[in-house]
Amino acid sequence: MKLASLAILPALVFPLLLPSAALAADGWESIGTGMTSGASGIAVLDRDDDRIDALVLRDNKKPGQNRVVRVRLDRGKVSKVDSIDWPGELPVDLEAAEAVPGKTGEFIALASDGKGFHFKLKDRNLKVLGTFQVPKGDPEDNYEGFALKKVNDRLFAVWADRGQDTRPATLYSAEFSVSKLSFKKPKSIPFRVPYPAADVRHTSDVEITADDRVLVSAASDPGDEGPFDSAVYAAGVLRADGSIALSPAPVRIGDFPGHKIEAMTCLSRSCGSLLYGTDDEAAGGRLRIATRNDPEDQ
Repeated sequence: MKLASLAILPALVFPLLLPSAALAADGWESIGTGMTSGASGIAVLDRDDDRIDALVLRDNKKPGQNRVVRVRLDRGKVSKVDSIDWPGELPVDLEAAEAVPGKTGEFIALASDGKGFHFKLKDRNLKVLGTFQVPKGDPEDNYEGFALKKVNDRLFAVWADRGQDTRPATLYSAEFSVSKLSFKKPKSIPFRVPYPAADVRHTSDVEITADDRVLVSAASDPGDEGPFDSAVYAAGVLRADGSIALSPAPVRIGDFPGHKIEAMTCLSRSCGSLLYGTDDEAAGGRLRIATRNDPEDQ
């Protein structure tokens, strides 16, 4: 995708607009209650017209606490939640999940300290294939998003420090080798959302659409009891050189009051619908499918 100038970005992201009222309606499905049941990362395992099987990560830190579940949704309703054992040394504070393009059943998970895990999942059997560390960023970085996207046959990784209040998030990007689990020289750009405005994490997850648009979720997190609030933005475009071109003003494509979104993934190439996951701390975790309401379809 070639850009003549940043001024065209708002037009590029407009088709993803979702009415706030539609997103704020009921439809969240519980995947567990309590502090250890939140969703911090999500990726699609398999799907058909009525069913979605999803990989969901949990940001637990202590031995004996679950790190991964396999969730089935039938017609948008959670029908099954199966715990998956993580073999060997347990990861601490997993915050993002991403399918590896072209590698069925292979995924990348990223922890908040920047440690990454390449693993394969078949049914309920998980095998770690390798680990890595993202390139060193700011000492205050606390990572909450990771995405992979091929652009002109080059695979790029995009990951994000969440930021906090007056400190903006940082979006990082670099060419990435899955076979070597290594990065080329990263690029970075600060990112800040106008809303939520209090106790804000400017980035809580990152997703990249088939046409290279960068979607970012942001969340207000005042503590374990909330109240939480989240918004999702079309933030810009991943360029062919791996850099991120931010829109002059990020376009808010959805509001989610009462929930702390920490995970999202597109459900089709067009990203006509997304699967969201929340970590609502003491209130547990929930999933929801949000379908795009495209003005062209009216």
